[in-house]
Amino acid sequence: MHTPPRWHWDLFCTVIDNYGDIGVAWRLARRLTQGFGQHVRLWVDDLASFGQLLPQLDPAAEQQQQDDITICHWRRDAFPADVVPGDVVIEAFGCELPDSFQEAMATQPRPPVWINLEYLSAEEWVEGCHGLPSPHPRLPLTKYFFFPGLGAQTGGLLCEAGLPAQRQQWQRDALAQRAYWQTFNLPPAQPGEWRVSLFAYENPAATELLALWALGDRPITCLVPVGKVLPDVARVFGQPLQVGQRLTQGNLTVQVLPMTDQASYDLLLWSCDINFVRGEDSFVRAQWAARPFVWHIYPQQEDAHLLKLDAFLSHYTAPLSPDASLAIRELSHAWNRGQGMAAAWQAAQPHLPEWLTHSQLWMDKQLAAGDLGTRLVQFIQNRLQ
Repeated sequence: MHTPPRWHWDLFCTVIDNYGDIGVAWRLARRLTQGFGQHVRLWVDDLASFGQLLPQLDPAAEQQQQDDITICHWRRDAFPADVVPGDVVIEAFGCELPDSFQEAMATQPRPPVWINLEYLSAEEWVEGCHGLPSPHPRLPLTKYFFFPGLGAQTGGLLCEAGLPAQRQQWQRDALAQRAYWQTFNLPPAQPGEWRVSLFAYENPAATELLALWALGDRPITCLVPVGKVLPDVARVFGQPLQVGQRLTQGNLTVQVLPMTDQASYDLLLWSCDINFVRGEDSFVRAQWAARPFVWHIYPQQEDAHLLKLDAFLSHYTAPLSPDASLAIRELSHAWNRGQGMAAAWQAAQPHLPEWLTHSQLWMDKQLAAGDLGTRLVQFIQNRLQ
């Protein structure tokens, strides 16, 4: 791909579930700025939640610069009337642009390329819908649907240039990892010990799994970022858990971590043997960690999310041996249904070496056709050249 011109982008995001949507939007803004030299103006409706991922953010500022990105407070009840739209406008996850901004888009000499950035899906229909135009019902504007996904005919997955090499170097650097664990007052993992990260929605399966680990033969240290799953973890110990607390029961040690920035969360994923992740952003980052992971997909009514889970698993487990494929699928279903986790874990555990090898090959496969940032810039370039 030729180096693109420096376009101006407006990226709109509504903060949902505290961190998921804004996590993706912020990564995309940084990918466009740092990877392609683009000028990005990011509109966010909840700066306080955003500040959990970006501690240096001023939640009271109407406009500020962070990492060469202009961050604006998106006040839905009073959007500025004098805002001039950029060359590209991204509506993240169907967040609905202000009417006045849409009208301003239509009055530009060259209307912006309008992108509706959808949620990630591995379902087959995505390839047929990716990139399709949708004319505005009353304005001379066209919106294009951009679907993140797993196939070459989708928008791909978001990944910074050089990240795989950075991750690989980290996982080979025992001294760096030793220093990392010391920040939590943890020694390096002892022989035979597993380090596991656990980031999930509410899930009774977590109680079942951790109780099994406590009774097991292998030492397991479970790092739990503060969040919705914490009460389920606490039931194993019969007491509430707080940030910074460390408790041990049998062969299980649990340490509660504070919410952290994105770079530090990547280090956690890279440093653990197994990662439990939730939503979309941590799901993608777990794939770049090249470690076995279990995905807690966002629950939907009538178990619609399980269809999306199965679509992903069909892609993800296809290269594995039949036994490993079945075990990982059943483990994922037990985790997302909230029951049967002990038996599923015991069945999956013998396949961890094959799973680890697969995790490394899977990452390479997903990046073969370019990441989401690369595919998005190419999509825009084809319409603005």
